[in-house]
Amino acid sequence: MKKKIQFNILSSDSTNGDGGFGVGTLDLNNITPVIIDVEREDVFIDMEALHGRSRIEKKVRFAPNREHAGQDYFTYWIVWIAMQTSSSGAYYAGCTASEVLVSKEERRIKLGYKSLPEQVNMLDKAMKGNVILDHLDSKSKQLLYHFLKSFNEDYWVQSPQILKEQLI
Repeated sequence: MKKKIQFNILSSDSTNGDGGFGVGTLDLNNITPVIIDVEREDVFIDMEALHGRSRIEKKVRFAPNREHAGQDYFTYWIVWIAMQTSSSGAYYAGCTASEVLVSKEERRIKLGYKSLPEQVNMLDKAMKGNVILDHLDSKSKQLLYHFLKSFNEDYWVQSPQILKEQLI
């Protein structure tokens, strides 16, 4: 029987720099996906979002056009937060967000909108330490601000000024 090659998320350089098998894989150990539920004013961590299986994405058929979610929908934001450590301690280094819309219509498989390329690009930008939150509405910014600050005050204090400016 042929052995299947599985995609692995590596936490260190398994090749010791030799350029062999595993080169080009991403280390997602320092990324935390946070979901903002705008309507319910709820913010929570959902690690399954890294694989497109968050609680808001289950039983939803997504399409890349907004009309697919219908006229009446729930608005969510998947926020990618990259953590880093410095001599002063851990901090929120990168923070980006992408929108997800899910129809409110009651059906077994709901309809929704999300742009997978946008999500991947935003994840990549967060990993590189970028902060891109200016497209969030003010309510979502406030919810995220309170969540990040209350989750760990030290992380917030150590975070870059640009993150604080975009959320306050």
